[in-house]
Amino acid sequence: MKISYNWLKEFIDTDKTPAELSTILTGTGLEVESLERVQAIPGGLEGLVIGHVKESVAHSNSDHLHVTRVDVGLGEDLQIVCGAHNVAAGQKVVVATVGTTIYPTVGEPFSIKKSKIRGEISEGMICAEDEIGLGHDHDGIMVLDADTAVGTLAKDHFKLNDDYMYEIGLTPNRADAASHLGTARDIAAFLKLGIKKPDVSAFKVDSNDSPIQVVVENETAAPRYSGLTISGIKVGESPAWLKERLAVIGVRSINNIVDVTNYVLHELGQPLHAFDAAAITGNKVIVKNVAEGTVFKTLDDVERTLSADDLMICNANEAMCIAGVFGGAKSGVSETTTSIFLESAYFNAVSVRKTSKRFGLKTDASFRFERGTDPDMTVFALKRAALLIQQVAGGKVTSDIFDHYPAPVAPFEVEITYNTIDRLIGKAIGNDTIKSIITALDIQIVNETAEGLSLKVPPYRVDVTRDVDVVEEILRIYGYNNIEIPTQIRASLNNSVRPEKDTVQNVIADLLSANGFNEMLANSLTKLSYSDNPDAAVKIVNPLSSDLDAMRQTLLYSGLEAIAYNQNRRSADLKFYEFGKVYSIKDDKYIETQRFSVFITGANTAEQWNQKQKPVTFYNIKAIVDGILKRLKITDFVTEDATCSKLAFGLQYMLNGKQLVKFGPVGAATAKKVDVDKEVFYADFNFDLILAAVRKNVIVYQEVSKFPAVRRDLSMLVDKTVTFGQLKQVAGRTDKKLLKEVNVFDVYQGDKLPEGKKSYALSFTLQDTEKTLTDKAIDALMQKLIYNLGKEAGAEIRK
Repeated sequence: MKISYNWLKEFIDTDKTPAELSTILTGTGLEVESLERVQAIPGGLEGLVIGHVKESVAHSNSDHLHVTRVDVGLGEDLQIVCGAHNVAAGQKVVVATVGTTIYPTVGEPFSIKKSKIRGEISEGMICAEDEIGLGHDHDGIMVLDADTAVGTLAKDHFKLNDDYMYEIGLTPNRADAASHLGTARDIAAFLKLGIKKPDVSAFKVDSNDSPIQVVVENETAAPRYSGLTISGIKVGESPAWLKERLAVIGVRSINNIVDVTNYVLHELGQPLHAFDAAAITGNKVIVKNVAEGTVFKTLDDVERTLSADDLMICNANEAMCIAGVFGGAKSGVSETTTSIFLESAYFNAVSVRKTSKRFGLKTDASFRFERGTDPDMTVFALKRAALLIQQVAGGKVTSDIFDHYPAPVAPFEVEITYNTIDRLIGKAIGNDTIKSIITALDIQIVNETAEGLSLKVPPYRVDVTRDVDVVEEILRIYGYNNIEIPTQIRASLNNSVRPEKDTVQNVIADLLSANGFNEMLANSLTKLSYSDNPDAAVKIVNPLSSDLDAMRQTLLYSGLEAIAYNQNRRSADLKFYEFGKVYSIKDDKYIETQRFSVFITGANTAEQWNQKQKPVTFYNIKAIVDGILKRLKITDFVTEDATCSKLAFGLQYMLNGKQLVKFGPVGAATAKKVDVDKEVFYADFNFDLILAAVRKNVIVYQEVSKFPAVRRDLSMLVDKTVTFGQLKQVAGRTDKKLLKEVNVFDVYQGDKLPEGKKSYALSFTLQDTEKTLTDKAIDALMQKLIYNLGKEAGAEIRK
């Protein structure tokens, strides 16, 4: 939100500098993100002076140029060649001297240089209105009043004032501060000053010749609707002061009527809308909902299909405006408009928010209506706008003020005790201070007792409805920095679950990042079309778009989208990992599960001159998975073939009957959904199960054995259905003291083996921590292993 320093000072009488007010605003909760000096007209007319044309003669080598002699107060006249048809001796003009940079209304800035034009020296430029950014008129140079003083700086003559613009990061709860008046309220409360509102006492109804009948059919969506008619106006360009005021806060001038409505919006926070009275057929304004599917063309010439839930401002025949959001193409103010119906309303915030989101329309009006405007401001804003319109466009008020307000919004009633205030603030600031701040914030004290206060909070403070909200208001005005840090801090120690989730996550992240992986963070919202089980998906009731209409059920597609994005930009060798939650519904209950995913694709190593790149394979993703589990000391899992339909093939590790991780290459059909045409290897961890497994790990410290390890190998025939994981488990149950490691170093399947068989070659590492193993002990253990492998896994030892 943009706020003008000069505009603020019209509400409060203070000599605080812009920087001092910036500190105050930030301290009261309206964080100033930037403060910059601005000029309503680019360049601020620097280098431009008022000159007197003493002489103007036709150029000897041109049929349209003139050679002039101009006094600009320097003691020596300047010779300037001018091409304007209306230049003449005796005129007071605006002159750009040599070295001045001028900023035209249209086009790029340029500097004035001393030059020769068709043989004649030119020492400056006599300016037209559009050449210096003062307007759009290019029909000759600007001719000023005859009594204008020569040598006067143009910025002083046109009364240009430098201003300062605050960029405030307005939080959604502070709708009351979405205007200069609202911002000034906080400053006034902090400085204990009064607020000067605009004077509307001059407002009067000139006649009731042009009444427009107003009917409010949907009072829930439009609790208050006010309006009046102004006739005899002349639509045209706004005066300089109005354009300058709007330009400082970045609002483009359109015409004098629209500019006034924008001015009042930013001044008081009350959105207004001006309808061309000639477009109100039937002389009737109806506030209602229209039929589902009605087509309506908005001001931007886009046809939009309306919902039955959209509140519309209609005439007797058709819709004219989407209430609180955007005007229609047919009913807006144009150059031919002579009478307007001026609307000032209080619309339901939820209704406006839904409509604004449905159409993707974000306007200054919807921004305020969505957060909650002041229901008591509508008539005051009408009067203010009517007076300004009469000032800049003429006209008369030709109807009484229509004000439909059947159920006035009541103030919020809050009971609060002094003890609660002191306890939550952490300091006793005194009852008198509390009451003065509350009063300064426009909160009415209805009753006071020794224990506390009964308050009525004005309806425009939509975020102050409880006693704790009042305490927050008191504290931000009192000043957070005025609460001393205590010298003694009391705390109780609580045992937390070990290991902490963040600790485990950081261990994994450090391992992967050190091996060339990049962490990614994707949106939890995704396409419902990605889901293989839409009935179990968590659907968004009011989605931002069709691409964000469900909560993700897997991390797979967000990773594939990131891979597709990078591959389309010639970045093919990728290593990603992501921690995130997935969501589903089961038995009408919402389920959140913490997952962790790894993606690799492209080449396994960076391009080098002395070796060829090799594409990543299944064994690369397996090495990553095994490395992570080894780092976390998770070893007692069972290996099985993956059952995931999204993988072309793969493995899954089971822990206590639950899937710990699944990994393998992504199936072609799944990759095609995201337009990925390269092979991608993917691992999906159940991070909740990882945490549970790590939590059960007991770290045992033991001395490194001084005695040598011994390796023995066995080659065996097993059924094709037998996995290495099963063989490893059998070996682990056979001996837990001497057997340190089991590995597979060869697998063979072929026509030389019996049908349904395969060959495994396993290595067994044996070691005793107390003595050197003897051949007798080694042979005894190996015989035991051969027996158990044959009995439990059907292994036939090959000799």
